[in-house]
Amino acid sequence: MDARKIALLVGALVIAAITALLARNMFQGAAAPTAAASAPRPEENLPQVLVATRPLPVGTILTPDAFRYQPWPKELVQQAYYIRGETEAPVAGTVVRVAITAGQPITQGSLVKPGDRGFLAAALGPGMRAVTVSVSAQSGVAGFVFPGDRIDLVLTQSIDGGGDGPALRVGETIIRNIRVLATDQRTDKTTTEDGKTEVLTFSTVTLEATPRIAEKIAVAQSLGQLSLSLRSIADNNAELERAIASGEVSVGDKNDPKAERQMLLAVAARPLDGDTTYQTGADVSRFARRSVPGRAPTAGGSDPNGAPATRAGPAATGPAYDNQGPVVRVARGNDVTTVAVGGR
Repeated sequence: MDARKIALLVGALVIAAITALLARNMFQGAAAPTAAASAPRPEENLPQVLVATRPLPVGTILTPDAFRYQPWPKELVQQAYYIRGETEAPVAGTVVRVAITAGQPITQGSLVKPGDRGFLAAALGPGMRAVTVSVSAQSGVAGFVFPGDRIDLVLTQSIDGGGDGPALRVGETIIRNIRVLATDQRTDKTTTEDGKTEVLTFSTVTLEATPRIAEKIAVAQSLGQLSLSLRSIADNNAELERAIASGEVSVGDKNDPKAERQMLLAVAARPLDGDTTYQTGADVSRFARRSVPGRAPTAGGSDPNGAPATRAGPAATGPAYDNQGPVVRVARGNDVTTVAVGGR
């Protein structure tokens, strides 16, 4: 074998060795990420505790998007925390009784579950009161009102007045945008086995009201019948626009989204007892009255009981005189007497 062939053979061996070394390095580099991916991350070994995803003030009713699990250092985990796999997470409808900041672990003592002692007091906002109203299946929207919904209260009553004619029938919306706390003694929605909301009739409904509105509701129950009128969720925007246009609320700093959100929540949550509307019987039927009945005068200026007819104002000139013929009103000082034409 000559020197040329030996040199070619040595060169081939060197190239093969270099190629093998490069191939080995390539395979080792590809296997390294796989090993790193299979190695457990440090966070996976940490316990996961329940934390708030947003600020939760006192009285907040929890929804599924209000909390989530987050890895937490073992040395900082407390027994009162909700720990994944060890403690059952709170159910939707649980109420916050101790303020919780965003990102803070939720403790078991800061929540009150439906049915627990003190749940209703925790569900009330600051300065609010709970008042219960009796309803029927008809006046309670056939059971389609659930805790957390917002309703209007409509008072229906009959006003007899001083006359002998039919009473005045009137319906009036006395309270708007009031929150339902409970129906009977249920403070959360009842669901069926397949997870659907179950519609149940109830005989009482507990509402969240200011002290002034609670007094109005107590009086309204003695005047006539109260009916519930379920509000749409979209009505909150209309109430906000009306409140801003009337100057009841100030928009504040438009560059502060947090302040604007707090204002929106405050306006959407407050019950209203002003700017009420009403309908009389005549607005519904042409055969019903539009005003309170007054006493019809008799010949000689006296009422049917023989007393002088000295009553003045709307009651003396109301619809009760429509079919009595022409009358003459005689004023003697402060006394006004109504005499039918042809009488003495």
